[in-house]
Amino acid sequence: MKAIMVVGTTSHAGKSFLTTGICRLLSRRGYQVTPFKGQNMALNAFVTVAGDEIGHAQAVQAWAARVVPRVEMNPVLLKPQGDMTSQVVLMGKAVGQTRAQEYYEQYFDRGWQAITQSLATLAEEFDVVVCEGAGSPAEINLKHRDLTNMRVATHLQAATILVVDIDRGGAFAHVIGTLQLLEPEERALIKGIVINKFRGQRSLLDSGITWLEEQTGIPVLGVVPYTQNLFSAEDSLSLMDRRGRPGTEAIRITVLRLPRIANFTDFEPLEAESDVWVDYVELHQSLGHPDAVIIPGTKTTIADLQALQNSGMAAQLIAYAQAGGAVLGICGGYQMLGRKINDPQGVEGETGCWDGLNLFPIATTIRTAKITRQQQTTALIPQLGLPMTGYEIHQGISRRLDTEQTNHYEPFFPIFEQEDLGLVNQAQSLWGCYLHGLFDNGAWRRSWLNKLRKSRGLAPLPTGIGNYREQREEMLESLADFVAEYVDLTPILQTWEDG
Repeated sequence: MKAIMVVGTTSHAGKSFLTTGICRLLSRRGYQVTPFKGQNMALNAFVTVAGDEIGHAQAVQAWAARVVPRVEMNPVLLKPQGDMTSQVVLMGKAVGQTRAQEYYEQYFDRGWQAITQSLATLAEEFDVVVCEGAGSPAEINLKHRDLTNMRVATHLQAATILVVDIDRGGAFAHVIGTLQLLEPEERALIKGIVINKFRGQRSLLDSGITWLEEQTGIPVLGVVPYTQNLFSAEDSLSLMDRRGRPGTEAIRITVLRLPRIANFTDFEPLEAESDVWVDYVELHQSLGHPDAVIIPGTKTTIADLQALQNSGMAAQLIAYAQAGGAVLGICGGYQMLGRKINDPQGVEGETGCWDGLNLFPIATTIRTAKITRQQQTTALIPQLGLPMTGYEIHQGISRRLDTEQTNHYEPFFPIFEQEDLGLVNQAQSLWGCYLHGLFDNGAWRRSWLNKLRKSRGLAPLPTGIGNYREQREEMLESLADFVAEYVDLTPILQTWEDG
């Protein structure tokens, strides 16, 4: 199996973006391509058909390669949950929690075994593997326990591309320093350099590129212009950069930027709507008067619920809901909207029972067993009979309170035929569900938006549209075209195709 590895001089250099583009470009050339990231640290996750949990970026890369996402593409996933601890997901299943200093001792050997076995499995079915690194491959204090970068590249003898973010400054020093810190056998694998996020006149960079190639003996494969929102972010650091400028008739949706926000890829279909403005608001900020507020998923529901309450955002949210504002909670956000959250085994830290926001007639119990599964169901509200797809990732089980416990609540109804997936109140202003990928369902998304538009006196949008995957496919094509325009893979591909 042929292999390409993409590593970066720093985090956010553009590894995921370039890996995705290369997957689609190689697929266009007729290769059977698979993406791969040995170990990913992310809170954006996806559930495969088999019910395995992998990084969402690897699912997107699989779609770029025109293949079905599978667990071998990301055998180790770390999901940070605060206090220097992470949940460890090995071959798609949660196997424990660990602190950073304990991870190497407890999981390194198991992780490397999963990585090598996954690569062997993929090699039986694919022509090319396009691997993504993590952070920098030259963190000398961490290299002995790095399961993602040059250890994988060396194992595969992969043609490796080094990506540098020139926008942050010091790009030439980053490249030279990274190369100097690699072992000779690792440095020999670097077959090309890509300069990413360049602003300005390209010709002004020519002398620097000539110097870099002469100093390193490695060709610069391309200079990629700075662009925003061409590819999904892997973590929440970039969410504040995703704000747009709302039009006068735009529906304004506020997403609460929880401390441990997870699966914010759920909202990309909303961001793709031309007349929707999605704003990520910090808990210490004013909620304002948006058309809807979304409480997203979170890795630690209880800790983020306490953050909501301690910041004063919970009080703002309750007042907004009581005034008739539209609120939607997804997964952990749904759990927060209920009366109680109970963690009898201390799965999220300590044992106990916590008061929720008490807007929904549900109580949630956190359990050790995690539910990860894809779902196919039918919507009952806001439009009857719409087919729905999505996936669940949660450790809490929510039950509806008994009738005598719900006297002060207005009536609530199931959103879907599968009743335990979510509820909505009679006024259809309070929504809560466990279905990630909810807004990928185009007709449902438009129906939900049309309720917001109606309250503003705006004309409804057409609902006869397809699944977001069609828009995503167009975006992946555009991304590949963009990479092809600015990055020349010929020096790497020629060695394969000549051979």
